[in-house]
Amino acid sequence: MLTAAAVWAGLAATSSPGLETVPVLVAARDLPAGTSLTAGDLASVRFRPGSAPSDVVPDADDVAGRLLAAPVTEGEPITSVRLLGADLAAAHPGLRAVPLRLPDPGMVALLEVGDQIDLVATDPEDGQVSTVAAGVPVLALPSDPGGSVTASGLPGSLVVVGLAPGGIAPVASAVLRTFVTYTWSAR
Repeated sequence: MLTAAAVWAGLAATSSPGLETVPVLVAARDLPAGTSLTAGDLASVRFRPGSAPSDVVPDADDVAGRLLAAPVTEGEPITSVRLLGADLAAAHPGLRAVPLRLPDPGMVALLEVGDQIDLVATDPEDGQVSTVAAGVPVLALPSDPGGSVTASGLPGSLVVVGLAPGGIAPVASAVLRTFVTYTWSAR
């Protein structure tokens, strides 16, 4: 549907002389989260002023090599909050975007961007279980095809979560020392 809208907008812009338009970067095809963007992933479509999102990325050079925080569909404008980095954190006032590796890729596959989770740590030495962070939003699920491992040597998958500054150290410590899993929080 977005593709049809983009094509219609392009045709309307070229068939109506005198209509003011602005170029907007959009996804040239469906792109999964974690895609490292290249020029071939992007297309420029003309929009009427004021009809594009306010945080649209102005130039393909600004996004070359940047990773998508979430999937985008063909024709969708590329906005700053769709990219991993400071803009993603800025979209969540009071939180920091924190990448962490959870040890079970299968459990990470169950998550969706926007889920609210509680991070639960189990100490493999004494079996103690504790909640190290509650109500944590999942900000991004970058693809992680490399088969990476956690600090404990277990396989794991990357998740970007939003944490208050005071919650970063306990979570970082837990990820390095314990087996961290999650439960879904009530919204």
